[in-house]
Amino acid sequence: MQLTRHTDFALRTLLYVGLQPEGERVSVTEIGRQFNMSHNHLIKVVHKLGSLGYLDTVRGKNGGVMLGKPAESIVIGQVVTDFETTLCPIDCEQVACPIAGSCQLFGVLNKATRAFMAVLNEYTLADFLKKPDFLMQRLLPSVEITEQAANHS
Repeated sequence: MQLTRHTDFALRTLLYVGLQPEGERVSVTEIGRQFNMSHNHLIKVVHKLGSLGYLDTVRGKNGGVMLGKPAESIVIGQVVTDFETTLCPIDCEQVACPIAGSCQLFGVLNKATRAFMAVLNEYTLADFLKKPDFLMQRLLPSVEITEQAANHS
């Protein structure tokens, strides 16, 4: 199953915001820069994350975003469900399929989708934030170098 870019950006945004110190806001521009995301597309994602309660958003010069609820309560499967327009892998009725009704593929693919979502529903955002130092080093390698230099002086 291929998730949409909208869902991908939502998950990456939640990961990045979840890595920030508690109570600290991060700008949409910074998130976009970290993941090389389109600013306009990211604005739409952040707006939706805010309206769904995943993010607390503040506009303006000193604004930014932070998690709107604890990472432990953000279920990855729910985020995917909230952002995907459809989880149906194929639509047998959109294209007139001559074997529709006698083919078992639709049922198997739906079963696979349910299994996919069941696995995603086992995880929360907190599960992906257990090694924040490693993730931050991957996102901000210059921070690691600066911190190491400061620790050795």
